[in-house]
Amino acid sequence: QVQLFESGGGSVQAGGSLRLSCAVSGYMWSGYCMGWFRQAPGEELERVADIDSACSTRYADSVKGRFTISRDNAKNSLYLQMNSLKPEDTAMYYCAAEGTGGYCYTSPLWTDFAYWGQGTQVTVSS
Repeated sequence: QVQLFESGGGSVQAGGSLRLSCAVSGYMWSGYCMGWFRQAPGEELERVADIDSACSTRYADSVKGRFTISRDNAKNSLYLQMNSLKPEDTAMYYCAAEGTGGYCYTSPLWTDFAYWGQGTQVTVSS
């Protein structure tokens, strides 16, 4: 079975950095559109960033200029470099794969992604 596993979360002070990784277990095409989502307590799931098979990237306005999504298709891995972290970034972060093709939808929702990890907690203190 295909499974995604996030790692790299933790607790940091405001202004700090973290690098999240997502590894794929099982057989899965490495070129799917992939993304990072997050969910803060009491909030809905939010799309943070996505990346297509050609490595074109998109970001939520709240993280532009601070976060960088990248992928290594040879390793079937996804990454999220998070810099200048703010307390508002505190959330459970999930990686996901779209599962149907290498193109990302214009405005993908979480329901457009078929494969999900269990999440990794990011806590930013002030």
